[in-house]
Amino acid sequence: MLSLPIYMDHHATTPVDPRVVAAMLPFFTDTFGNPSSRQHTFGWAARDAVAAARRQVADLIGADPREIHFTSGATESDNLAVRGVATAEPRRQLHVVTMTTEHHAVLDPCRRLEREGVEVGYVKPRRDGICNVADIERALRPGTRLVSVMTANNEIGVLQPIAEIAALTRPRGVLLHTDAAQAVGKVPIDVGALGVDLLSLTAHKMCGPKGIGALYVRRCRPRLAIAPLFDGGGHEQGLRSGTLNVPGIVGLGAAAAICRDELAPEARRVGALRNRLLDGLRARLDGVTVNGSPEARLPHNLNVSFDGLEGESLLVGLDDVAVSSGAACTSVNPEPSHVLRAIGVPDQLARASLRFGLGRTTTEAEVDYVIEKVSSLVTRLRELSPAAGAR
Repeated sequence: MLSLPIYMDHHATTPVDPRVVAAMLPFFTDTFGNPSSRQHTFGWAARDAVAAARRQVADLIGADPREIHFTSGATESDNLAVRGVATAEPRRQLHVVTMTTEHHAVLDPCRRLEREGVEVGYVKPRRDGICNVADIERALRPGTRLVSVMTANNEIGVLQPIAEIAALTRPRGVLLHTDAAQAVGKVPIDVGALGVDLLSLTAHKMCGPKGIGALYVRRCRPRLAIAPLFDGGGHEQGLRSGTLNVPGIVGLGAAAAICRDELAPEARRVGALRNRLLDGLRARLDGVTVNGSPEARLPHNLNVSFDGLEGESLLVGLDDVAVSSGAACTSVNPEPSHVLRAIGVPDQLARASLRFGLGRTTTEAEVDYVIEKVSSLVTRLRELSPAAGAR
């Protein structure tokens, strides 16, 4: 039976899988020790659980467990990668390259670096949202120390050619960081094949708990120079001080193990549902534009614009469907999404955009309901919109 409201905002966060909850529960009450307590069994049990979770995360992305460093989530991991690399380097002629469509967890640290005297180059994507690798190459300078390009965009879901970018950066001695928060657990990720030096991930995008994530740091000699964001105990090989969140880490590990086992069939299932949603909308509506590459994208992502209507009423009318707008609007400053603007979507269309994020709990019945709900709403709003005459 269909249950309302319907959740289609899995890019924002995901429900925690019951199997993950079951794995975490003992570490709140029974196995509650501090993994840094080395003198008794409570600490040993926690230490072993953390080590097991570290292996599970490493196995998901093809890494060595020693390359996994636990953080509070992808935002901290992004900051640790971007600011940590830059802070560890002499500021003279230091240069960082990123893209205009990155998440603010990368863009904002880059802007902070600029205020501190670091030069940052911003590469624009093509109209399909994917970067031109030649543009990355042109942006590199003798002083470039870091390139940061996300694996999959959080709004339009496009997949970037990370391995091709790594083929440019690695021979030049330039570090490559990728924010893979939206991609890990959804598409196959192998850090060795990609050639990245640093990779950010988080649990709550793959049916794990909030407040826990990790930064992959490639092991090499000499060790990558990364300055910690804060000090106090030297945990996580000196990169992230603080008592470890053992229940969260266990949850991240359990989520990673489930994704590793079920990734391929789940990707096929949600990809088919995503296509069903798009086909259903296009069968009932004209003027439906997919934002971003229709091929190189996450299987669970659909970002579409609807022409001929005012976008402000779009989300309001979807009272029983949880989705996100393609526009990061507020009532005070209704600015369209920086991602949609960067790929050339006109402001009016950007404001009339929806991001559908399907997930592990999404069903065919929910997709069919959303098709009817959105189609009826868009039709009604177009009839009422002053923009209808321009169509």
